[in-house]
Amino acid sequence: MDSGAFDYEKLWLTSALRGVAMMNMTVEAGMQGYHSGELGGIIPETFRVARELLDRIDDPKTGRVCEELQCEIPEWAKDEAKRMAEYSGDTMYKKYRIHEGVKCMDQDNLAEMYLNNTWRANLSIVAADGLPSTAKGGNVLRASTTLKLSMRLPPSVDPHKACEDMKKKLSTDVPYNCKVTFPGGTHAGQGWCQKDPAEWLKAAILESGKDFYEGKDGSSYGMGGSIPLLSELEKMYPDAQILGLGLIGPKSNAHAPNECINLDYAKKLTCALSHMIAAVGTQ
Repeated sequence: MDSGAFDYEKLWLTSALRGVAMMNMTVEAGMQGYHSGELGGIIPETFRVARELLDRIDDPKTGRVCEELQCEIPEWAKDEAKRMAEYSGDTMYKKYRIHEGVKCMDQDNLAEMYLNNTWRANLSIVAADGLPSTAKGGNVLRASTTLKLSMRLPPSVDPHKACEDMKKKLSTDVPYNCKVTFPGGTHAGQGWCQKDPAEWLKAAILESGKDFYEGKDGSSYGMGGSIPLLSELEKMYPDAQILGLGLIGPKSNAHAPNECINLDYAKKLTCALSHMIAAVGTQ
């Protein structure tokens, strides 16, 4: 139930979820902070070194991630991307609040934009240490920079191997021989793909979609987020019919201070889910 809804018009199931590899990367040079005028140009600036290291795994011009963290995209996912591009049009990105004039990645090729979000790796810097606020920052050449890296991975990529590949790329032949460490260890979450449901479950999904969404057929799409629990459940119960569905849709702003849900869609989804569970009882 933690998955998403592309819009609130019909029942949406999740066809695929990305995996995730997370770690903190610390770059250290001086053993303390020094006056930036006195030592600038002598001791290397750790944020600059961190930028150079990140370029090894994330192209700063395109946002494309290194090949070690990618996979071959299956044909069904490419077909899904074309279908979703046709279905959504520019609402694929216009449903989000973006400053006027800002262009999204692959804005002129919506199928590629969709694949960027579902079947390609993507890096986000979600936190930082060692950087004071602009109100408090003085002319100090800081001793270290720590960045929290969150790498979304294609559904089929091994997240544990991805963590090792990232650490190797970020800590080998470091500029100026700066010290690179990964405090706090790593977090690896496996992606997931939905198996083709049994015929009885397909019928229940189709019926519940039409019954509770004004007669509209349901659909499935890939989510850019991660729910590693689903892959773990699949290992424990390989014969189970596992479905991903949920309320993360337009303007829900998951994990943001103004996180919310669409109550009308929540009611419909609860009814649809109840119908599917009832169908399980007939088997």
